[in-house]
Amino acid sequence: MLLAIDVGNTETTAGIFDGETLRAHWRLTTSFARTADEMRILLSQLVAAEGIAIRSVTGVALCSVVPPVTQHVVDACDVAFGVTPLVIGPGSRLPITLDVDDPSTVGADRVVNTLAASQIYRRDCIIVDMGTATTFDCVSAKGSFFGGIIQPGVQTSATMLFAKTAMLPSTALATPARAIGTNTADCIRSGVVFGAADSIDGLIGRIKGEWPHPAVPYVVGTGGLAETFRAFCTSFNEVDSALTLKGLRLAHGILSND
Repeated sequence: MLLAIDVGNTETTAGIFDGETLRAHWRLTTSFARTADEMRILLSQLVAAEGIAIRSVTGVALCSVVPPVTQHVVDACDVAFGVTPLVIGPGSRLPITLDVDDPSTVGADRVVNTLAASQIYRRDCIIVDMGTATTFDCVSAKGSFFGGIIQPGVQTSATMLFAKTAMLPSTALATPARAIGTNTADCIRSGVVFGAADSIDGLIGRIKGEWPHPAVPYVVGTGGLAETFRAFCTSFNEVDSALTLKGLRLAHGILSND
């Protein structure tokens, strides 16, 4: 079985594959303070709780945008599973092209999403990954990542709003019933949720207007908030919250046979 781990700035997503089947997956808080020993115990417990024997984990694929955490995860997997993770990044020998000004600066998650989009959909795609930042990855059918957009994530924007306004209370990010709020909490929810959804749709429209190929790109939402925004983003063709994990599985299969 393969353990796939995506270390993001706010959350770490992990999943275990039995062949091509995602048997279990988890979302964890990314913590700079968590030691390799703590990570080892946590990963071991998560796997065991699913009734999966530790010794059945024979491979680990990892992508990370948080360098201080990366080595802790590598060390944890070395001890917990006896497997050194395959760390995926912009320098990995994958059947994709990073056609941007400086390929070395492309985030590891965007590399993995590019691979997943090109291998799974085999068509021009816009991958909207909704995490700490909301990223828009422009991927050709031939597996070329040729640019995109990075904007503040939904929760990041909301947190900044609460931090910078003395009279606005921190409000849970919930689905607003309507656009026009009649109390402060509903006004905030409407502004954050509908504002983010309309911004995403608007940016996708701009990207499509500049798309360099004749085919209309297929829009896939992924990341922690994509499922929540499925109902609000009219430009999404599909939502696959496990897209990055699937990309890690594909990358591991390619690189382990290289």
